[in-house]
Amino acid sequence: MEQTILSTPELSPLEQEVLEEYERLAGNMKQLASVLDDLASKPSTEILDGLRDLERKTSLAFTLLKASVYSIVLQQEIDWGGGREEEA
Repeated sequence: MEQTILSTPELSPLEQEVLEEYERLAGNMKQLASVLDDLASKPSTEILDGLRDLERKTSLAFTLLKASVYSIVLQQEIDWGGGREEEA
């Protein structure tokens, strides 16, 4: 079994395997951070166009939702108001 700086007392095979997995994970995370840094420094025009389109659609959906809620509330007020007039 090879001796590393981390293994002052000898590591079991399982412990060594776990440390190797953590080392691979750390390497993958560094690669991911590098790719994300590249993407953040020069955003793609395609991504920006997609985000603008998504923002427009979201804004439209929100406006339609507000109008629908307003319409329902207004209709309920009319219905309730009409019910009161009939009772009187």
